[in-house]
Amino acid sequence: MKDKNILLDRCGDALKVALAIIFLLPLFFTILVSFRPEAEPVTNGNIFFGSEITLINYQRALVIAPWSLHYLNSIIFVAGTLLVQLVTVTAAAYAFARMEFFGKRILLLIILLQLMIPSGVLLVQNFRTINMLGLFDTRIALMIPYWGSAFGVLLLRQTFREIPIELEEAAHIDGANLFQVIRHVYVTNSIPAYLAFALVSVSSHWNEFLWPFIITRSEEIRPLTVGLNKLIKTTDQGAFYGQLMAGTLIVIAPLVILFLLFQRQFVESFARSGIR
Repeated sequence: MKDKNILLDRCGDALKVALAIIFLLPLFFTILVSFRPEAEPVTNGNIFFGSEITLINYQRALVIAPWSLHYLNSIIFVAGTLLVQLVTVTAAAYAFARMEFFGKRILLLIILLQLMIPSGVLLVQNFRTINMLGLFDTRIALMIPYWGSAFGVLLLRQTFREIPIELEEAAHIDGANLFQVIRHVYVTNSIPAYLAFALVSVSSHWNEFLWPFIITRSEEIRPLTVGLNKLIKTTDQGAFYGQLMAGTLIVIAPLVILFLLFQRQFVESFARSGIR
């Protein structure tokens, strides 16, 4: 019986390694092609390794787009969106978790339904609203559609419901007002959930392309993903794959580095927040 369990454990470990390799293959492919000589297209010879390792793809990709400006725009977009989201989802989550009001269940159902609606369905309506407000081609226009988050509300609502109500009652007895209760009782005891939500928000908005591409025209405002689109238009025949892969790595490098540095905290935050 013991040998059988050992064999099952080894098979499980082998399966995990195989799945990890499969998921990492696109990243390996991107890295290898980015160092492949430009004169050796991927359609000829070995698809992974060229005749030599070269940095020419990175040098040319860095010249094509103002990456430092795009990085700044992406950071402002992601940070500005997250800061407002933390306020809105916290207030909404507390209301749904602890307050009683007319239509509470219906409103919660509507928020749940929003998770099932693809973001592309709302592009036209969002564009018309931004245009009516006179905010077209501004940084704030990038953020407004994401200032509310149905996922964040539902995640924090569930987290707040698990906090003993006695803690809130004790805070009220000590003279704390509503904002102090939310800050010291609920926010303080929900840090893993906030970290999990922040990771989801940052990664999704860092990789957002369609909305920034539609709502902006100026290079001074466009984020990294839109700047990456320039590499597709480097020639009349299409993009050089080496440059495109180099640009892709330039865009995703911060997320990859953050995950490698804080992967344990990432996994623990999701586990504690009930995300499976």
